Amino acid sequence: MLAAGTIFLQTTNFIDACYIVAFGLMIYGMSGLTGPRTAVRGNQTAAVGMAVAVIATLLRKGEFHGSATVWLIVAGVVIGAVIGVPAARNVKMTAMPQMVALFNGVGGGAVALIAWVEYRHAFTHGGGSPWALRVMIFELFGAIVGSISFWGSGIAFGKLQEILPGRPIKLPGRAQSVLNLVLLVAAVGSAVVLCAGTHSQLLFIVGILVVAAALGNMLVLPIGGADMPVVISLLNAFTGLSAAATGVALSNPVMIVAGMIVGASGTILTDQMAKAMNRSVPAIVAGGFGGAVAAPAAGAGQTEGQTVRSTSAADVAIQLSYARQVVVAPGYGMAVAQAQHAVRELERALEAKGVEVKYAIHPVAGRMPGHMNVLLAEADVPYDLLREMDDINPEFSRTDVTLVIGANDVTNPAANNEPGSPIYGMPILEVDRSAAVIVLKRSMASGFAGIDNPLFYDPKTSLLFGDAKASVSEITSEVQAL
Repeated sequence: MLAAGTIFLQTTNFIDACYIVAFGLMIYGMSGLTGPRTAVRGNQTAAVGMAVAVIATLLRKGEFHGSATVWLIVAGVVIGAVIGVPAARNVKMTAMPQMVALFNGVGGGAVALIAWVEYRHAFTHGGGSPWALRVMIFELFGAIVGSISFWGSGIAFGKLQEILPGRPIKLPGRAQSVLNLVLLVAAVGSAVVLCAGTHSQLLFIVGILVVAAALGNMLVLPIGGADMPVVISLLNAFTGLSAAATGVALSNPVMIVAGMIVGASGTILTDQMAKAMNRSVPAIVAGGFGGAVAAPAAGAGQTEGQTVRSTSAADVAIQLSYARQVVVAPGYGMAVAQAQHAVRELERALEAKGVEVKYAIHPVAGRMPGHMNVLLAEADVPYDLLREMDDINPEFSRTDVTLVIGANDVTNPAANNEPGSPIYGMPILEVDRSAAVIVLKRSMASGFAGIDNPLFYDPKTSLLFGDAKASVSEITSEVQAL
């Protein structure tokens, strides 16, 4: 009876049913990631789906050779959990973008390693059969794209962690584009030679991985900090596509479905974020924007000699307390100061006085997609108070006070008013249409785009200098004392 049960668990029909359940759970779990209220449940559901997929794969007859291979897989899972779980639990929200970049890279690197092992196995045992050729095509695609994702994500991590300079690092003129094209042609050409049945297969497969690694580095090094949210999303799409290709080669439906979902969603998100910055994806990949070194914007001379008006926490508290509607526009400065909980307390204090408070969320505020949403959700800010850019912009004209916390480029009116500005045409939060604007900043330093912000010199704008968390807490105390 036990033997019959074991045989049933290893039948193709049972394993296929497990795969269907697995990717069904993944799809349902991913659908929960559309909002903070369901995100935790969605992650847990998708994790259960992945567990089912792993168990089903281990049950496949002939998939592994001997118990030693199974124990290697178990050891890998244990080591990964020991490293990954503490890293994910202890990461600060300010470091979440680089953690996402790192996870993207690990996925792409895993696909590249699988491609290396499976390609050698297919070449050795498959000869020149059509099946072996299909395996080669998809595995080599996974090797190229996965390697690009791994190394590119490493550079993104280095820039976000400030191990590498945030400014674009590129060759002069068109040399960078020419080099990238040469590397791409070399990688694809080597793959074609391999599929044609060359006898020097080891040399070419190693060459593909090395050239793709160089291409991944060369693609991301020229990209500046302002474009990093788009780059992270693009590399995520690369990882998904490479995983789907590997799933086709391995005849694994879960990898195909999960990879295509990640690839498709990452591609759509990349396109949406590029549009939110009024930039094309090719222009972003070409790099050159978003350096850390300040550069004057077109019309910067208009702000030369002008002064900013500083204010105090007490004065800000009076302005906020007697307003009808206050809009909070958060940015990376809020993340750096970890001020989201303090902002939530200020919101409660204002609502207790009858002030209506809303949050203005720009698509590329922060350093990763949805960065501000994640931070505010961590502070239990009600989701219905969050307003996307297109929804909140019409409300600024009837807003009494807008409180800008560390948001620079996404509130810069030069995007609307100065045709020569690097960010001209980029949709922004039109906070300058509010009756009054209060900006919380550490200093007059520029944002990721490295350009000045005319908003700071507007007569109706006041600046409160200092750590955002401390400033917001002091404002809250003053509000409560009124």
